[in-house]
Amino acid sequence: MKIIAKEIPEASVQQLVAAGVHPLWARLYVARGVCSADELDPALCKLLPPSTLLGVEQAARVLADAIAQQQHLCIVADYDCDGATACAVAVRGLRMLGARQVSYEVPDRVVDGYGLSAPIARRVKDKGADVLVTVDNGIGSIDGVAAATALGLTVVVTDHHLPGEQLPQPHAMVNPNQPGCGFASKALAGVGVMFYVLLALRSELRARGVFDAGNQPKLDTLLPLVALGTVADVVKLDANNRRLVAQGLQRIRKGHMQAGIRALYEAAGREFQQAATSDFGFALGPRINAAGRLADMTIGIECLTTDNYEHALTLARQLNSINRERQEIEGGMRQQAFALADELFEDGILPPPAVSVFDPDFHEGVVGIVASRVKDRLHRPTFVFAASQAPGKEHELKGSGRSIPGFHLRDALDLVGKRHPGLLLRFGGHAMAAGCTIPEEGFEAFEQAFSRVAQEWLDAATLTRCVETDGPLRPEFRQAEMVERLNLDVWGQGFAHPTFSEEVEVVSQRLVGEKHLKLQLRHQGDVVDGIWFGRTEPVPERVYMAFRLDINEWRGERKVQFLIEGAEC
Repeated sequence: MKIIAKEIPEASVQQLVAAGVHPLWARLYVARGVCSADELDPALCKLLPPSTLLGVEQAARVLADAIAQQQHLCIVADYDCDGATACAVAVRGLRMLGARQVSYEVPDRVVDGYGLSAPIARRVKDKGADVLVTVDNGIGSIDGVAAATALGLTVVVTDHHLPGEQLPQPHAMVNPNQPGCGFASKALAGVGVMFYVLLALRSELRARGVFDAGNQPKLDTLLPLVALGTVADVVKLDANNRRLVAQGLQRIRKGHMQAGIRALYEAAGREFQQAATSDFGFALGPRINAAGRLADMTIGIECLTTDNYEHALTLARQLNSINRERQEIEGGMRQQAFALADELFEDGILPPPAVSVFDPDFHEGVVGIVASRVKDRLHRPTFVFAASQAPGKEHELKGSGRSIPGFHLRDALDLVGKRHPGLLLRFGGHAMAAGCTIPEEGFEAFEQAFSRVAQEWLDAATLTRCVETDGPLRPEFRQAEMVERLNLDVWGQGFAHPTFSEEVEVVSQRLVGEKHLKLQLRHQGDVVDGIWFGRTEPVPERVYMAFRLDINEWRGERKVQFLIEGAEC
């Protein structure tokens, strides 16, 4: 591991300080590319205007016409947290704006697979729907969109995934990543795209005289859902996404949220009054995702769409149980995946440039999480495959991949597909996460082809695990109140939670729980507790460490402790 302290221009820091930003926050913000205090303003009026999103005005007109004609609108969602929150935003928002008939359809991960397909289009038509709206999917659903339009459905695609060489032909399409779209935030999550469509729809309805500024529905009430889906989907938290998340967090902390979000906080044992992005990423998001992985995402969507708190709490507790089952399955799969990956190289030898593993007993709903764990352990682009359980597709393998910085996973799959026609039956995704389906007999060919691309694209520097930090921590900032304030800020993908680094003296060290290293460290003259989760080997008496800040409460006493991220030793 290599620890790299970022170079933070002092002049830029002082500009933010002069604008009223606290000195510690000024350093952290500048280190993350913030250039002016204006970027830190979370006000809704600072959001990028919907009009710059290609296709949004056409989508607004199509939806406004449907509402005026009292047509039945059906939302086709993805089966992850982004898809579930996007569906809840669509259902709630369309009803707020006057739609009387709004339903939803969620593909089954095993039977249907990802995206809008012809069978799903038929199910939507059989429901009596007139308009089909995709959320968090559709940009790659060429056949599904064609089937839906052939059935006489009006189709609106809202998505954020990267497009392929061919685009679908719906009646309207909104995706910041589609060709020709000048929207400045390409990192908008699927739930964010749907929220923007609703903003444009409300504007269209105002222009038609349905609402005016005084009586229009308050769509900002949907921001807790937007914040949850945005963080859970691990999209880059650029300035626009940070505003969406900050606005959602503010409302949650004041108790203004959907019944389902409040219920999920209770089921997770978290306090919404101290709502933080970490709650979305590590507590609420995984519980919703578990439904799509092991059961039926309808449970998650119903939890987020009901206004009955008791019903929401029942569903949240059900999601809690499903998530525990997911954790148990993941634990066994993770150990088997680690063993399979370790067989790819000998002790003392570096791992191959990419890792692909498959076991017939793997559960396809959990392969993405396991791929992330293997990637974290080996610092290599990783694919984990499971046998498809879909009827008629038993001879296919479904794979989920996670990548490391500097390796664009979807582009790598695209190259594999071009070099080996027929090997990839389906694929799609982003730079850091992607999925694909291959024939059962094609695993070895995929493993070799994927590793070959990684070997060509990655060098030794990229394959070395690096931890970027904010440099040394001034001792006056090592206070519980300061840590609390830090934890309440908006951190996440592309705007990393603060991590500091410096040389410390190890006063004492011991194992706790047989798998974690508990330390006492001397930091700039003061003794501070530290914990290194998952570390069992002792460290030298003096060591250069990367660490985050946490608060440890014991018998009513609150003390700052260091969460060790890594060390050069």
